[in-house]
Amino acid sequence: MELVLAMDLKNNLVVHGKSGQRKSYKPLDWGCSPTAEPVSFVKAIRPRSIYIADLDRIERTGSHDTIVRQCAQQVAACYVDRGCRSPDDLLKGYHIRNIVGTETGGAGLSQYSGGFLSLDIKDGRVIPEGRDPVDVLRQANGWKFDGCILLNISAVGTETGINRDMLEKMRSAYHRKLFYGGGVATVADLEMLRDAGIDGAIIATALHHGTVPLDWIRRGRLC
Repeated sequence: MELVLAMDLKNNLVVHGKSGQRKSYKPLDWGCSPTAEPVSFVKAIRPRSIYIADLDRIERTGSHDTIVRQCAQQVAACYVDRGCRSPDDLLKGYHIRNIVGTETGGAGLSQYSGGFLSLDIKDGRVIPEGRDPVDVLRQANGWKFDGCILLNISAVGTETGINRDMLEKMRSAYHRKLFYGGGVATVADLEMLRDAGIDGAIIATALHHGTVPLDWIRRGRLC
């Protein structure tokens, strides 16, 4: 199972997110890096893969495209959600893999080709329409994405763990690559994801708190 380091970018810094309350996000001045400057942050941790959420662009207050491209040069894969709103709004660059989030991607998700679809989930429902994640995943089998990300926004930064029953329902509903992010707290959670057939886990807080070994994120795999 692939392990991916999550990085939320806001005002040109890596910030620590919790439960999707973006106005309260503060620079990540603790954890595995001595700096919150994004490129130096990546160089300090040396992850194999990263997931970047460009919060400024998602909220239409700015853009980190140059920084994203610089970070992507340091890793094998850079998954990036920058609030794409149409197929023409994807970012091109070295090692970049675009993510289209349901929060911003619009009603025409079937028009996109390649990259990953992010099911942005709050309180158990996919935003913005409030649909059941299982129903969306079943529909996504007919779309042209390379895979899906289950992003449990309500659990981001909380280390609250994972609902195994719901996880298995979502895995059985989708037939391509499936990643999970939000609330991963321990190695046991990672093992649960692996055993349920999840292909990748997106983590941050658990790494910075030391409950997941730094070496694992550098290898990019559950060891």
